[in-house]
Amino acid sequence: MKKILISLILTLSVIFSGIFALSASAYNINEYEMHHKAGMLISMDTGDVLYEKNADEKIYPASITKLMTALIMVENIPDLENTKIPYTWDAHQRILGTGSVVLNLKVGEEITAKDALAALLIPSCGDVAYAIAEYVGGTTENFVDMMNKKTEELGLSNTHFTNPVGLHDDDLYTTARDIYKIASAAFENEDIKEVISKSRYTVSATNMSDERTIVTSNLLINMNSNVYYKYAIGGKTGFTDEAGRCLVCLASFGGYNYMSIVLGVENPPGVSNHFIDTANMFRWAFNNFEYKTLFGNTTPVAEAEVTLAKDPDFFTVCFENGLKALLPVDADDSTMDYEIHLDQESFEAPISKGQKVGTADIYYANEKIGTLNLVASHEVEASGFKVFMKSVSDFFTSDGVKTVLLVLGLIIGVIILVLIIWIAVLNLGRKKNRKVKYRKLSKKELEEFEDDE
Repeated sequence: MKKILISLILTLSVIFSGIFALSASAYNINEYEMHHKAGMLISMDTGDVLYEKNADEKIYPASITKLMTALIMVENIPDLENTKIPYTWDAHQRILGTGSVVLNLKVGEEITAKDALAALLIPSCGDVAYAIAEYVGGTTENFVDMMNKKTEELGLSNTHFTNPVGLHDDDLYTTARDIYKIASAAFENEDIKEVISKSRYTVSATNMSDERTIVTSNLLINMNSNVYYKYAIGGKTGFTDEAGRCLVCLASFGGYNYMSIVLGVENPPGVSNHFIDTANMFRWAFNNFEYKTLFGNTTPVAEAEVTLAKDPDFFTVCFENGLKALLPVDADDSTMDYEIHLDQESFEAPISKGQKVGTADIYYANEKIGTLNLVASHEVEASGFKVFMKSVSDFFTSDGVKTVLLVLGLIIGVIILVLIIWIAVLNLGRKKNRKVKYRKLSKKELEEFEDDE
C-alpha cells in the first residue's frame, strides 16, 4: 500500500502541474516547537515550499548522503536482481572502526544489487555503501567523483561529497534545499521508492551468509515504535555527532503528498526530536492547507480603453481561469491581491470575448503565488464609420503612400526646377538680343545722323 502511495506522488505532480507554486517563507509553523537547525516542508504535488528554516545554510548531512549513493547506483546498474556486488578488503578497511558496519559483510561475500540497495537505505549500512562505490566506480574515489558530477547535473551549488557513506568530513556538506533536489531525483526511481517504504526487509542468503532480516532506522514507519506516524510512507535517516539527527521523509493523506527535511536535530536522552519535528510538520500541513480555486472567470477585475468602438469607449476585463493553488484553509478571494498588467494602454475594436489583453500577478500574504491571463469579458463591436476613417487616415499615413508621395513630390520638384532653368535661359537669350539691336551709336554715326536732319 505504501509503495502505491509513493508512486502516486509523481502522478499527482503531473495532474496538479497547473497549480501555482507558493513562494518560500510564505508561512511559519507556530503550532509546534521545532528542534532542527535547518529544514523544509514541500508539497510533492505542486512544488510549493510551505515552510523553510535556514534552507540554504551549509550543513553536514550524515547518512542522508546515501540517497546520492543510491541514485548513482541505480543509474549505473540496470539489472538489480541479477547483479552481484562483492565486498572487498579495501571496502572493509575503509569502514572498519567507523561504527557504520551494519550488515557485517565478510570479505569476499557477494550480495545482489537489489539487496544492497535495501541494506543501504533501510538500516543505513555503511559497509554496503563502500561495496557499491567500488563496484560502480571501480574505486571509491571514482565513485565520489561521480557523486560530485551528479551535483552539477542537478544544479546543486552548495553540496560536496568526500565519501559515499556520510561519515563526517569538514568538506562533506550540503543544504536542506539541495537535499530536496537530491531526494526528489532519487524518489523518482521505482526501486528506491519501493525500498524506502519498507520497515523490514529480508536479505537473501549469500555465498557466505544465511538470509537475514534488516529493520528500518526510520521509526515513523515502524508500527512498533512510540513515534510511529501512520501517514509517513518512507524516507532516509542520518546521524553523526557533528551533523546531529537528520531525516528526509515522505507522507501522504487525503490526496496531499509532502516531503519533510530536518537537519541538525539534537535529541535529549530518550527523545527523538527529528521524528517528532517531522510528524508535526506533516500534521501542520495536512490540517492547514488545501487546494483552492479562487477568482471566478466571469468576475470583472479591470477596465481597458478601446477605440473605434460603437459604444462605449471601454470594456471590462476578467481572469481567463480561476486561480488554482495550495493555500491555507482560511484563504479566499478577499485575502488575495493582484496587480494588473495590460498588454496595451488602449485597444482597437473589434474585441472578441475571451481575447487575451494582459496578465495579473496574484499575491497572498504579500508573496506572489502565480500569474493569470486577463481576457475581455464581452465582445466589443467596431463602428463602421470610425473604422473607415481610420483606414483612410492609415492609408495616407502609411509608409508606402508616404514613399509614393515623396517620390511624386521629388518628380514635381525636379520638373519645376527644370522649367525655372529653361525660362531663365530663354530670358537670358532675349537680353542678349536686345543688346545687339539697341547698341550705342558711335560719334561719327551721331554726326551723320545730325547732318541728315
